Amino acid sequence: MKKIIFVILALLFVSTNLISQSKPYVILISFDAFRWDYGNRGITPNLDYINENGVHALSLRPDFPSKTFPNHYSIVTGMYPENQGLIANTFYDPYNKETYRISDSSQVTNGKWYLGEAFWQTAERYGIKTASYFWPGSEMNPVYRRPEYFVHYDHDLPFEQRVQGVINWMKLPYAKRPHFITLYFEATDDMGHKYGPDSKEVNGAIKKEDNMIGLLFKKLDEINLRDSTNIIIVSDHGMTNISNKRVVNVQDILNNYKIRYQENGPFMLIQPAKDKVDEVYKLLKKNENHFCAYTKENIPDCYHYSKNAFLPDIILMADLGWSLVDHKSAKWMKNVEVGGNHGYDNFAMDMNGIFYAIGPAFKRGYETGTINNIDIYPLLCKIFNIAPRSNIDGKLENIEYILKGF
Repeated sequence: MKKIIFVILALLFVSTNLISQSKPYVILISFDAFRWDYGNRGITPNLDYINENGVHALSLRPDFPSKTFPNHYSIVTGMYPENQGLIANTFYDPYNKETYRISDSSQVTNGKWYLGEAFWQTAERYGIKTASYFWPGSEMNPVYRRPEYFVHYDHDLPFEQRVQGVINWMKLPYAKRPHFITLYFEATDDMGHKYGPDSKEVNGAIKKEDNMIGLLFKKLDEINLRDSTNIIIVSDHGMTNISNKRVVNVQDILNNYKIRYQENGPFMLIQPAKDKVDEVYKLLKKNENHFCAYTKENIPDCYHYSKNAFLPDIILMADLGWSLVDHKSAKWMKNVEVGGNHGYDNFAMDMNGIFYAIGPAFKRGYETGTINNIDIYPLLCKIFNIAPRSNIDGKLENIEYILKGF
C-alpha cells in the first residue's frame, strides 16, 4: 500500500512539473517613450538581433492621448482609454470631486479608477502565475487585481537590479514561478522630455535600454530558459520636439470665463460652466490656430475618446510640437528652450512606439506594418491559450499572423 501511494505521489509530482513546464513564458518589456525610429540609429545591436531573428513591426500605434499611464494600461487590457478608465495622466471625477494624478500614490493604487481587466488578472484566473517589475495598474488595490508578485515603482532602482529581479522570479520552483512578467524602463522618456528626441542624451538612453535586453538574454542563457521564453518589447508612445516659441495660452482666450483646466501641453481638457459650453466652444473654434477644438460629442470616432463619464465637455488637441497652456503652466513653459513631449494625435508618426518580439511563439525574421497596442492583450491570451475578456476593443485577427503557424 505504501508503495502504491509513493508511486501515485511521484506521478503527481512529475505531471505537475510537466504541466508547469508546458506553459509558455512571456516577458513583456516597456521602453517608455522609445519612438518608432529609435532602432534605426545604428546603436541597438540587441534590437537588431530581434529584428533579424524574431518579429519587428514598423511601429506600435498608441491610443489617444499618447500618454504613459493610459497607454500602458491599454496594452494590458486591450481597451481604449475611454473604456479602461485612464483617460489621461491627470483627470477629474466631477461626481466624487476627486482627481487622479500619477504622482499621487493613494490614487494610483486605488482600483476604482481602473476599469477592464489587466492581463495578469486574466492569467491568474486560469492558474497562470504572474509578476510585474513595474507597470501602471500593477500596484492597485484590491490585492486580487494585482499580479501575484509585484514591486512598487522606484524610479531610482538601477536597471540591472530590475533585470535580476525578473531572473530571480524565473528561478523559483515550478509551482511558484511566474510565467508572465512585465518589466519597465523609463530612460528614453526622462531624457526625451529634458533634451528632446534628437539629443545625444536620448541616444545614451537608447543604448542603455538596449543593453538591458542583452543582459536579459545573457541571464536567461545562464538559467537555460532563453529558448523557452517569449520576449515582447513595446513602448507606450513616441516623442517630439517642443519649445517655448510654439505655445498657445488658452486661458488668454478664455480669460472672461470660469474654466476647469485639466492637462496641458499636447492636449487640454476643458470644463466651462454647463450653460457656457456652447459659447466657449464657439470662441475656441473662432481662435483655432495651431490647435483643434472638439466637443465630446463631435470628436472624430478614430480617437475613441468620447464615451467616458469623466471626460469634460471640450477637448483641445495641439498641432504636433505645439503646447497648450493656462496661466500656471505658461510660467513653466517659459523655461523650456529645448525639450520633448508626447500626448499628441496618436496617428502622428512621432507619437508611435516600437514592437519587437522573439521566442518560440513568434515567426523568425518577420517584418510587418503598424500594430495597434490594444491588440497585444488578445495576442497574450492566444499565446497562453486562454480566453480573453469579451468586452475588449482589441482584435486577435489584427495581430495573430506574427505567431508561428499563421
